[in-house]
Amino acid sequence: MSVLFNLFRSFTSSPPSPVSILRHSFSSSITAAASSSRPSLYQQRIMAAKDLVDSAVSQNKIVVFSKSYCPYCKRAKALLSSKFPSVPTAVYELDEREDGSDIQSYLLEKTGQRTVPNIFISQQHVGGSDALAALDSEGKLADLVGA
Repeated sequence: MSVLFNLFRSFTSSPPSPVSILRHSFSSSITAAASSSRPSLYQQRIMAAKDLVDSAVSQNKIVVFSKSYCPYCKRAKALLSSKFPSVPTAVYELDEREDGSDIQSYLLEKTGQRTVPNIFISQQHVGGSDALAALDSEGKLADLVGA
């Protein structure tokens, strides 16, 4: 209420119109929100996705960010499980997670790749299914996994 009173007092020749009061009030709200030191909801979600991805990559030998219905993801997961059955593989099905879109956005920022599968082996970004198959056919996949 005091904001409105001060606004009213600032007009010397005529009272403020309802539109000018709303404009001032809206402008003050925007300024207050912009000057807040807390991260926005979007920033909080991306930071949570970053924490999840970075921790998964650092704590697991093989990490696959996947979608359960994706044929390329199925092919990559099948290759990894058949070649390295004793190597634990962390699989994140992004379509089954509430934060899947946020994770995919962070993966784009981190790797330049938004598509799935998005594969990490020994903390290195490998790429997708075709890149994984190429490493295998070149005989480099086992070395990368360390198996």
